[in-house]
Amino acid sequence: MLVPIDHCHFCVIAGNDRCRFRGVGKGLAKARPNSSSDPGPDLKAHRFGPTPPGGAVSWYVVSNSVPATSTSVLVQLSGVISLIGGFPALAGLDLTVGDGEIVVLRGPNGAGKSTLLRVCAGLAPVSGGSGTVLGHDLSSRQSRRQVRRETGLLAHQTFLYDELTVEENIHFWAKANRADPATIDPILDRLDLGGRLRSVKISGLSTGQRRRASVAVMVCRRPKLWLLDEPHAGLDQAGRDFIDEIVGHAVRFGATVMIASHDHERVTNLATRTVELVGGVVTNTGLERRVS
Repeated sequence: MLVPIDHCHFCVIAGNDRCRFRGVGKGLAKARPNSSSDPGPDLKAHRFGPTPPGGAVSWYVVSNSVPATSTSVLVQLSGVISLIGGFPALAGLDLTVGDGEIVVLRGPNGAGKSTLLRVCAGLAPVSGGSGTVLGHDLSSRQSRRQVRRETGLLAHQTFLYDELTVEENIHFWAKANRADPATIDPILDRLDLGGRLRSVKISGLSTGQRRRASVAVMVCRRPKLWLLDEPHAGLDQAGRDFIDEIVGHAVRFGATVMIASHDHERVTNLATRTVELVGGVVTNTGLERRVS
């Protein structure tokens, strides 16, 4: 599907009649995200929290000012069922995630880790049970749209525009989320996407470089809830170390993080809690520990 000239791709899919980002990103009308099966987050703008202490511009993350619930519970799932082609990928799952946690999801392939992250991102519907994310009811389509605005999902798909350059993609997302343009260059440089790479189209990047570009978008968006699906995949050692670094910064500046990964040793060192999934249900919620 080509993007109509007056609307961005995400607003067309989300059903927004009046897109607020007409003309954002030169050539956007001819571009499409590289995953047509997934709408990605709704691009309607939302405001963010304060700048870093002292007002200094930095590559690191300052999460947005989405209010937590009164009990500081950001994710509350009870008996949640989510179907994929009639198959219950989540089969009565119970989970609570508190503000400021780094929760690592572990389990074999097919355990439901990726589906759980998509449910928390508002991208996969709940077929049974009940759930809220950032105070929004997951049973409501309208509420799930709001969840997409306030969460960030780093998935196997990049949700980037293949026909736009790295810099154009980052500027598009930064403008869509009212991010400070002065933060873009430090982010690109920190992720080794500066220099000539900033002018390369996404379609011309390697797998690892695409992953870095997706991470750059995540940093620009600054969501309250970070949902990371195999975030270290396709990255070299420096890239994996950087993922760990920004996760730590995100939490220190107000974010909550959920990570699905098979790189158990690495992510366990990050986690405040580890959750085990088998067959679409939580079998062990783990012991909480605080990361220094």
